[in-house]
Amino acid sequence: MKKKGDSICSNNHCPTKNSAVPETMDEFLEQQALRERMSKIRHKILVMSGKGGVGKSTIAVNMAISLALSNAKVGLLDIDIHGPSIPRLLGIEAYKPSPTSVSLEPVRYAFAHRVMKVMSIGFLLPNRDDAVIWRGPMKMGVIKQFLKDVEWGDLDFLVIDSPPGTGDEPLSICQLIEGLDGAIIVTTPQELSLLDVRKSIKFCRQLKLPVLGVIENMSGMVCPKCGEEIDIFTTGGGKKMASEMSVPFLGSIPFDPFVVKTGDDGKPFIYHYSNTETSKAFQEIIEPILALKDESVPVEKPGKEGNMVKIALPIADGRLCMHFGHCERFAIIEVEGEKIMGTNYLNPPPHEPGVLPKWLNEQGVNMIIAGGMGHRAQEFFQQYGITVVVGAPALEPEEIVKQYLAGTLVTSENICDH
Repeated sequence: MKKKGDSICSNNHCPTKNSAVPETMDEFLEQQALRERMSKIRHKILVMSGKGGVGKSTIAVNMAISLALSNAKVGLLDIDIHGPSIPRLLGIEAYKPSPTSVSLEPVRYAFAHRVMKVMSIGFLLPNRDDAVIWRGPMKMGVIKQFLKDVEWGDLDFLVIDSPPGTGDEPLSICQLIEGLDGAIIVTTPQELSLLDVRKSIKFCRQLKLPVLGVIENMSGMVCPKCGEEIDIFTTGGGKKMASEMSVPFLGSIPFDPFVVKTGDDGKPFIYHYSNTETSKAFQEIIEPILALKDESVPVEKPGKEGNMVKIALPIADGRLCMHFGHCERFAIIEVEGEKIMGTNYLNPPPHEPGVLPKWLNEQGVNMIIAGGMGHRAQEFFQQYGITVVVGAPALEPEEIVKQYLAGTLVTSENICDH
């Protein structure tokens, strides 16, 4: 049994190792309130960049607008505490959230008969030029409030715009949101930017956060006179890097002067210039994100580090068991790189809370792929540093692992989501 102040993770290499389990009833109730609020949002997506100046916030805004134009219910959360730019990019700097007795109503950005919910520290500053001088714990606290106390309601997507790098803000989001779908990483074609993007991908992998894809921004320039694309920077670096790091490449967006102008004017480019080539590039990029709305999510294949990995699959009648607690035995499949090295079948001990995660950890298991598993059971596995993938189809275990290694495994809704 966990004692007061114990770590939530026993993996010495996990950045959340020093995060403590709730110590008081107030902390427990706060966690419950956060989970309840986030459970109403189907998909949570973090937008990151390795360095500043790559157009990450512009990408986040236009992605959110494009999703909303596709009839999705969308929220946009700005967690850049020191340099919030979302209010300016949307032209709503003068807006203020509406407080209620128990929560905070987000700013509602209305366009094209649609409403997008927006929250940023920029709305709460007395003066937009005020500097926010906070250390990590204070930033963690306000981000938690933005998630827990803001009336997001029922959403299809919450797009989260984070500051550059791999610091307190993205780490806080990864620790606070249990059902985070993954990260989209924005880069420019230059090698200097790509070096930092590699660090962002490593950050995601260390936190077991899927990389939904890489976007190469400012990939060439659209001539304002003739509309042709000019390679003012090198191009293709983002696509090549994504291939090397075994992550999806979502597409390239050219450098367009009107993107800069519309951002300064507070008019989202993809809405006001929807017929341009740059706008079409935006729309193509969000297609894989829109696919998440159908609860059919391709699982990122592992990196090619060549490490030995043991994947456990609960099975019944020779196929993946849809309900984790009903499994007859486990298939333990050893994988090195992208090759299956062998399969062992083991009978588990009696199913009691916390027993199977400890037992599988003793077998050297790093990952479990299941049909459905409750939140509490997933927490037990996370405490032993075991990654959990749910929603896998009822196939033979080796076929599931082959699809996972090929990057073609498609998961559906967690049927034991309780």
